[in-house]
Amino acid sequence: MASSDHIVLLDFLGSPFGMRVRLALAAKGIEYQIEEEDSTQSKSSLLLKLDTVHKKIPVLIHNGKPICESLIIVAYIDEKEFIDRIKLLEGELKSNPYFGGETLDFLDIAFLPLYYWFHTFETFGKFSIEAECPKLAAWGKRYGGGIRVRLSTSRSSAT
Repeated sequence: MASSDHIVLLDFLGSPFGMRVRLALAAKGIEYQIEEEDSTQSKSSLLLKLDTVHKKIPVLIHNGKPICESLIIVAYIDEKEFIDRIKLLEGELKSNPYFGGETLDFLDIAFLPLYYWFHTFETFGKFSIEAECPKLAAWGKRYGGGIRVRLSTSRSSAT
């Protein structure tokens, strides 16, 4: 984000999700204006106009363009640094099927649920994780789909 950009954060001071965005903005040294939402009142017309899907704060407005959902906003603020971090993580796979080597371990379990957000990150960040990090994308496809299927079948067979 350029210093000449107009950035507004629609937020409520007590929101932990808004705090996530405020921390990211502060870490990057980005100046912004805050529009405080009153959580005790009904939702403002501005919020309803900007976040037509969830109608929730925070909403970052960058040169008139609204970005919703705190994790998406943080990824947007990070711009392409996100890819560098994902590449670092991909490097830990080396030639192993799992982050822990030959067996599923803590990092696989901790990171796998985030695989389902890849499409969202790609859509809003306008990049391709598969093009940038092919081993990581293959890891997610290989294990993400299988675990989702096993979880859904084990849940339905337990009833």
